[in-house]
Amino acid sequence: MSEMNGPLISLSISQQIYEQIKNDILSGVYTPGDRLLVLELADRFKVSQAPVREALERLKFDELIIGAPNKGSVVSNISAKEIRDIFELREVVEIYAVRKALPQLNEADFRHMEQTVRQMEEAVAKQDMLQILQCDLEFHGYLYERCDNQMALDIWNRMKMKMMHFMSISVRVHTTDQLVEEHLALLEIIKSGDLKTAEKRFKQHMKGYKLFSV
Repeated sequence: MSEMNGPLISLSISQQIYEQIKNDILSGVYTPGDRLLVLELADRFKVSQAPVREALERLKFDELIIGAPNKGSVVSNISAKEIRDIFELREVVEIYAVRKALPQLNEADFRHMEQTVRQMEEAVAKQDMLQILQCDLEFHGYLYERCDNQMALDIWNRMKMKMMHFMSISVRVHTTDQLVEEHLALLEIIKSGDLKTAEKRFKQHMKGYKLFSV
């Protein structure tokens, strides 16, 4: 998005800027420590400073950027402890989501999840890291949606952006070769309805993420 055209209201412009900068961070265009200057961004998007400032405030809320003394806004890093905390919590909540969702899943759900994996496969072929991450989290997030517990879904939504930020950093130095096969295997276990095996396999899958370092 190099410039803004058309009679869009300020909020719509701000939303577009927010989405573009978020994607740039998650795809590695901006990396931890990079400065995001309001004047430079306003010039990039051919807009006034106001919608840029609104977009940056949203990114701060998402913890993708932070305010740094004498630097303004900079892309945030994520600590090893933060990731350990998130994945320890995720293991508990996701196993709960699997346990609750499994009896409710039907053929339409299986088709939806398989479509997500096929989109991941296309993204892996293109090495589109942002799309790979989005498909990965869409696959797992669907189980939270179908577990019929709004609190579990809220927890997932709060964890998701930070996980995506972490994975966008770590996945660039880790292979994605087995990612599609891994999720197809998870889907087959889900289809089988074998809850005990599903819980065990999802735990193993999440331990694989813990092996990443930032």
